[in-house]
Amino acid sequence: MASIRTVEKVVQKFKIGEQPSDFAYWQTRTPQERLSALEKIRREWHAGSHDLEQGLQRVCRIVKCK
Repeated sequence: MASIRTVEKVVQKFKIGEQPSDFAYWQTRTPQERLSALEKIRREWHAGSHDLEQGLQRVCRIVKCK
């Protein structure tokens, strides 16, 4: 039987100018959690409506010698 995973909703209110930085938040995460979040963002970017090829783009130049 497959287990059902749930996501706990968390909401925090801060006054303008008192909100913590994103950097401080990510410093509290483990390296594995940071890499997982980065991979998720990367997959969302490539799955979007961007006309980009996956991987590195290659540049070819044809040079005529004299």
